[in-house]
Amino acid sequence: MKTIFCILLGLALYGPAQAHKASDAYLIWQVDGAVITQRVDIALRDLDRELTLDANDDGQLSWGEVRGRWPEIEALLDQQLRVGADGQACTPVTRTAPQLDEHSDGHYAVLKQSLRCAAPVRQLDVDYRLFAGSDASHRGIAKLQDATAEQSAVLVPAAGVQRFHLAPDAQGQALSFGGFVLEGMHHIAIGLDHILFLLSLLMVAVWRRQGSGWTPRESAGSAWRKTLSLVTAFTLAHSLTLGLAAAGVLAPPSRWIESLIAASVLIAALDNLRPFVPGPRWLMVAVFGLAHGFGFAGPLQALGLQRGNLALPLLGFNLGVELGQLLLVALLLPLACALRGSPRYAAVVVRGGSGLIALLALVWVVERSLDLSIWPS
Repeated sequence: MKTIFCILLGLALYGPAQAHKASDAYLIWQVDGAVITQRVDIALRDLDRELTLDANDDGQLSWGEVRGRWPEIEALLDQQLRVGADGQACTPVTRTAPQLDEHSDGHYAVLKQSLRCAAPVRQLDVDYRLFAGSDASHRGIAKLQDATAEQSAVLVPAAGVQRFHLAPDAQGQALSFGGFVLEGMHHIAIGLDHILFLLSLLMVAVWRRQGSGWTPRESAGSAWRKTLSLVTAFTLAHSLTLGLAAAGVLAPPSRWIESLIAASVLIAALDNLRPFVPGPRWLMVAVFGLAHGFGFAGPLQALGLQRGNLALPLLGFNLGVELGQLLLVALLLPLACALRGSPRYAAVVVRGGSGLIALLALVWVVERSLDLSIWPS
């Protein structure tokens, strides 16, 4: 019992800033014969952490502060990203002027340059090391385009040279698919708000509603069936909005979505303490699952994948998210089933844990809806 409560406390102390602040960079290579046009978008918050761009330490990055350090930003990228073709290095030819772009999670520095290779490119060799020494959660979301095809992949820093064939075979496509499966699992693992939403549901999945409170379920089988209905509702709902958002059909403001996700955690935790949400719980889970799907969509949405190019990354990413959820269920539900009748489970885990989660979620709601920082990151 103490172990479970310590886990909940540790998650709470992990900090509001950790929820939904995944570190991603976005890379696009367009190949035309022996010339590669490269675009890399890097979050200003990541660059500020690495290079301390905020000169006056006011918590806000100005265009002047970023532009004045642009040569250092380019040098950082040159040191931590090496691109070659067919086993030989490609030579930088031109760079474009400094510019910024806005993604769903904030402003990004956009670094564009042209590279010339010794011969028409057949295989692109990428050695990606961006933020390898400072952020183990960082990923590069990459897209390669040529005249005939487009392919996508997830780059793990310092994982060695990754090779892209301009005419990918079935093995290459499988590797790309596997990368998006791992990225989906990675995304659920670092998404503290998603984890706490599911944790709130699992806590009382071993109970059933009785009047204005809860009572333990008669059997573990009943708890597993209830959990299956909740996970299914959540999966169907977030898969729908994940697909729509990744395809660019719907793109609600990130601030709204992040606020709704925080509100979903708060309401689920408060409903644990005293049930007040009307109707079956799976319906509440499905409604909030729609918001979580938009939250999951960030990495795929930023790639601008379209039509047939979307299918493989979307399927892999969503499968990874589901595997992450099922792993959480497999780890926690048997323990909750075994303890469901214990008064200490009710007092320490459900009431104590739900109270901690509700407090943390309230901070998120205020921070995200009002665009301010209560808990320094």
